[in-house]
Amino acid sequence: MRALIQRVSEARVAVSGAVVGEIGPGLLILVCAMRDDPDDVHERLARRVVRLRIFRDEEGRMNRSLLDTGGAALIVSQFTLAADTRSGNRPDFSTAAPPDRGEALYLRFAEAIAREGVPVATGRFGATMQVSLVNDGPVTIWMES
Repeated sequence: MRALIQRVSEARVAVSGAVVGEIGPGLLILVCAMRDDPDDVHERLARRVVRLRIFRDEEGRMNRSLLDTGGAALIVSQFTLAADTRSGNRPDFSTAAPPDRGEALYLRFAEAIAREGVPVATGRFGATMQVSLVNDGPVTIWMES
């Protein structure tokens, strides 16, 4: 499972012009299930994400986690994180999980984040979405399980 994590002061996702998920301060997490991911991959990644110390402390250092700050998570599926661009001009997405498995792992990941006590909003799996955000920092972190 791959995740692109952005520390945000706000973020929202819309489908056909209607907002389906939005948060204030927290993390926008773009996530992609990979074809060879084990069944429990979502649990490990969720634990790591909510404990990732990328929020400022009183001294301005990145020393606090999402759990420490009480922020929220907006989780958006994005199979294009599986893109292999090593050859040619068209990305190859064959390493992404098939849609049914990808959706299941995406939903399990969102549930695992929520079980950690983090308020969660989501996009809509498989939909064409418009994502808007205010990246705080900017801070953007790439994670793989």
